[in-house]
Amino acid sequence: MRDAILAATIFLAAGCAPVTKMVSPSNVRNWSPDQAVLPYAEFRGDDVLVHNVRNCNYIDEDTFVVRHEDRHYQLDQLQAVDFIMVPFDAMPRLAHTMLSFEFRPPDGPPQHLAASVEIRKEDGESYAAWKGSARQYELMYVLADERDVVQLRTNHRGEDVYLYRTTATPEQARLLLVDVLARANELAAHPEFYDTVANNCTTNIVRHINRIQPNRLKVDYRVLLPGYSDELAFDEGLLVARGSFEETKAAAYLNPKALAAANRDDFSQAIRR
Repeated sequence: MRDAILAATIFLAAGCAPVTKMVSPSNVRNWSPDQAVLPYAEFRGDDVLVHNVRNCNYIDEDTFVVRHEDRHYQLDQLQAVDFIMVPFDAMPRLAHTMLSFEFRPPDGPPQHLAASVEIRKEDGESYAAWKGSARQYELMYVLADERDVVQLRTNHRGEDVYLYRTTATPEQARLLLVDVLARANELAAHPEFYDTVANNCTTNIVRHINRIQPNRLKVDYRVLLPGYSDELAFDEGLLVARGSFEETKAAAYLNPKALAAANRDDFSQAIRR
């Protein structure tokens, strides 16, 4: 009888979702087309081959052509990391956070690889915070062109996006990217559940930072409320300051530049001018 009550409680807590989904994460489900393919990386010295870099062509938020590409990057050309924050419209204390890595080849324009830690949605599924704490979503790393993950948010969803240059040195940027790609490989082999509080976009970025520089970021409410994560990063000296925090945030606001640079080949360069 006690086991039956426990099973019923779990069933209700999951919002009548299948209990099997709560028990074991999986990489095999009917995924949303834009999240159906997981990225992974192969390391060959300084050369990194990143498989399945997403570069969707969006007509609007819900209409797009899915494209994935295999791209080579040279670790010795990695020069900088940017921190991207996207506050939630209805709840600005919460936000989505991303990283973008900048490579500067000697014979061409800079290249950017964005890393976005997200829920992996099944086809037709949408985000709900309570589901994120009820083992209803798997976690995935989206490795993408900025014309995908940035332009989707600025130009099609109408979300506010802030892009900050970090103070990471080229060596720190390299260590951080290697750790991010290793995590993507890990998730491709061993799926995990997303957790709204403990295993989300911002907590994973904090773990990456603390793995390459132990105890660099300590427990702070601004990790739990990532709409303040840019303020935390500023206070910790992780962002290039342009005056006060308020002045730095105003300079980081991306939307007008992103709208003006829509679909251009030099999108990433244009939004940084």
